[in-house]
This record gives sequence, structure tokens and C-alpha cells, in this order.
Amino acid sequence: MGRLLKIAIDGPAGAGKSTVAKLAAERLGYLYIDTGAMYRAVTLQALMDKVDMSDETNLTRIAESVDLVLRVDTNGNTRIFLNGVDVSTQIRTPLVSRCVSVVSQIQGVRHKMTRLQKEMGAAGGVVMEGRDIGTKVLPDAEMKFFLTASVEERARRRHAELTERGFTVAYEEVFEDIAQRDNIDSNRAMAPLKPASNAEIIDCTSMTVEQVVDLIVGRVSRGAG
Repeated sequence: MGRLLKIAIDGPAGAGKSTVAKLAAERLGYLYIDTGAMYRAVTLQALMDKVDMSDETNLTRIAESVDLVLRVDTNGNTRIFLNGVDVSTQIRTPLVSRCVSVVSQIQGVRHKMTRLQKEMGAAGGVVMEGRDIGTKVLPDAEMKFFLTASVEERARRRHAELTERGFTVAYEEVFEDIAQRDNIDSNRAMAPLKPASNAEIIDCTSMTVEQVVDLIVGRVSRGAG
């Protein structure tokens, strides 16, 4: 492998960004950064503090004050620590999922998270995934991908993931949550969800995870040569 690249992977909820980005990073020997986990951690802290999700001042205060650290464990999994506590499981609950799109709309929250993410990706050798990586966080990324899939397929995947983790939730509820998050993320005033003009769009509705990872790693390997 030649030079270390910045790789941006964006897309809507349930498109498989986290799994694909993690596996691609492992194969490339790059650092995987799950930006969504950072917003989820801020949301979790707000819920624990019983802060109203419309209270922009206090949500911004939380984002500015919390200590967020991403670490890779011995199994190669990225763990997120909130004020020194591993909250990698707690941030994946349905309640956090329902609230995170609201919290991530807050201008002060996005400013703080974007600053942290830019610092993390500055040196290259990263696979960063989220919703505005190619457009706002790493607009200079050498490789940009936008993963998408039908709402039905994304809801099916997210429902299966939640069931595997022990959460009891109806498919219809997951479908409605994802459709609502799509609407919020795509129509927010600040950093809306959309492909970067130079991103490669990958519709992975009928693709396996391995096929998507192979495609991305192939593109990156040729670009880094």
C-alpha cells in the first residue's frame, strides 16, 4: 500500500455503513471511526441527565463538556468511552436511536463533533463513516462512497440486529423509525444527508456485505497505489 488515504463512507440509517467501514478498515490496516457513535454518546448523556431533546443550550453544553474516546479492543472492535465508561452497548438501544437524529441537528453539537472528527482524520489512514463525512467533515477525502438501500431492506437489517442483541421491537416500529430518521437527516438545515458530488453511490439492497467491502477495498487499493 502506498500513501495513506482518507476514506469517507456516508449513507442513511441501516445501510450497513458501520459493518462495511469496519471490515474495510481491517483489510486496509486503517483506523475505523464511527462518527454516529459519537452523536449517540452525546444523546445517551442527555438522556441520563434528563435533558429535554429540544433544549439546544444544554445539549450543546453536554457536547462541549463530555469526554469521548474511541479505542480498538483486542478483537478489533471499536469501543466508545463516555467520560471514561465504555458505553458501546448502551448507545445502541432503540431509545437512543429514536433521539439521536434530533440531537445531531443541534448546531452546537455538530460543530463540536465535526471539530473532533476532523482532528481524528487529519493524518489519513482512516475509514470514517457517518452522514456528512464526504460533504462536511472530510471534504478533501480522496475516496468517497455513499451506501444506500431500500427502506424495507434497511428496516429488515436493523430489526435483525436489534433482535440479535436481545431487544424486543416490532419490525413496523423499526421501519417507521428509519423512515423518520431519513426525513430528519435529509431535511435538516445543517449538514443534511446527501452524497458528495464526487462520491461513488453504492446501492447495496441486493449486495452482500462482502461484495460491498470488496468493491470499496478494490477502489482504495488502486487509488493508493
